Amino acid sequence: MFQEDAYVLLETNQPEQILTPEELLEKLKAILVTRQDDLPRDVQKFSLLEEQAKYLMETSCELDVGPDGYLQWYVVRL
Repeated sequence: MFQEDAYVLLETNQPEQILTPEELLEKLKAILVTRQDDLPRDVQKFSLLEEQAKYLMETSCELDVGPDGYLQWYVVRL
């Protein structure tokens, strides 16, 4: 049931994107690397960037990127 073929990514001022799991992981890592001082509480327990991004992919569907933005992702089966 939980087969991750791809993800739909919704981002502020961007068209909807379809990403592979690897692409989403890289996207999350790129965002998290700039936010190490402002991580969600549950993500702070992971010291490695790869672990942080993987945890978010597996347990969340959004990341708070500020009051004027959003970043959301959803698993889709192709």
